Amino acid sequence: MSGGTMLYGGDEIGALVFDPGHHSLRVGYAQEDSPKAEIPSVVGIGSSAPDTNLDPETKTDNNVTPNNSDGRKFYVDTNYVNVPRSQMEVQTYMKDGMIDNWELFEKVIDYAYANVIQSEPEYHPVLFSEASWNVRNNREKLTELMFEKYNVPAFFLVKNAVLAAFSSGRATALVVDSGATHTSAVPVHEGYVLSQAVVKSPLGGDFLSRQCRQHLEKLNIDLSPVYKIASKDVVKERDNARFTLRKLPENLTQSWQNYMVQLMMQDFQMNVLQVLENPYDERVASQIPMVHYEFPNGYHQDFGSERFKIAESLFDNAMLGAGQLSSTSVGMCDADVRLSLFGSVVVTGGNTLLQGFPERLNRDLQLRAPSNTRLKMISANGSVERRFGAWIGGSILASIGTFQQMWISSQEYEEAGKSQVERKCP
Repeated sequence: MSGGTMLYGGDEIGALVFDPGHHSLRVGYAQEDSPKAEIPSVVGIGSSAPDTNLDPETKTDNNVTPNNSDGRKFYVDTNYVNVPRSQMEVQTYMKDGMIDNWELFEKVIDYAYANVIQSEPEYHPVLFSEASWNVRNNREKLTELMFEKYNVPAFFLVKNAVLAAFSSGRATALVVDSGATHTSAVPVHEGYVLSQAVVKSPLGGDFLSRQCRQHLEKLNIDLSPVYKIASKDVVKERDNARFTLRKLPENLTQSWQNYMVQLMMQDFQMNVLQVLENPYDERVASQIPMVHYEFPNGYHQDFGSERFKIAESLFDNAMLGAGQLSSTSVGMCDADVRLSLFGSVVVTGGNTLLQGFPERLNRDLQLRAPSNTRLKMISANGSVERRFGAWIGGSILASIGTFQQMWISSQEYEEAGKSQVERKCP
């Protein structure tokens, strides 16, 4: 198959879609309806000392490129990162929605090709999503990395808000994306981001995790994550937990322990927190049935009005509330697109799976939208569609016939270099 006749899409060859975020990197083949793998956006970095591990089942590192001159070990993906090891630091490669630590990011991509795709990179065109505020330097660096290191046959970069809109069948939409580290409102018009009107706030899932942790520590609830517990007894509600601790390696790092507690808080917030449809009112909240939750150590109790109070912080902030962000963003667009933006508000991102999130956003926007507008919220019901909105949009886009002439081919890259990405990818 010569370079000239190479069909990127269609049945000839499977394009890959990568969607990096602060919580995880989604990887999979175009034309499929969900990613093949979701790899956490953190990497464990251990010293080169041999693992004196007590657990025979524990996997050693999965460093795909072991020839490191400084002898560090890298641990990628849940099965490797979530294992207690002495002196393993946990670090993310993302910062402010953009790739920041390229060395760690490469480790994760290496891992994805070796263990998820299980195929050589030079056979698959690659579509990457990016934050709507990604900077030129970063875009060029990613383009260079994919062509120079991985020798991909073709590459393309798309704003994740555009992809989320596509996944809901819209080319024009206001995309409200609430993820781990921030919530953003991004207006998309005819498949292009109106970058002057992008608004974002630092309130996301991690912010809620911190709130939950503070609240539970105030109640003196023991937050021992799963890894500390060898066995536990059944206890009555609100009774002190009875459990035996597991023997752990020494020198567990603070960053790893915090990461494990954060995973526990994420579970807590998804099961317990809920957003009220109207602003928080103690009277209303106390009439709603309580929710029961059991912690890893066996302690369990009911949670009442506080579960609404914590979630309220995403909406009640005068400047940064999700409703306020969205209306501010629309207000910064031209008057003639405002109606069409209010007519399709796409809700995406893992944090929007908080119970009641779309309904509350709908109410807040209804109050702020001009009286003559028809407001329509589009929020997928399934958790997969909501968490992986941008990935699914990428999967659709990369498999459309008319998109195939859009790719930056390796030939074009060789002729014009990494600056091609600014010319070809809006």
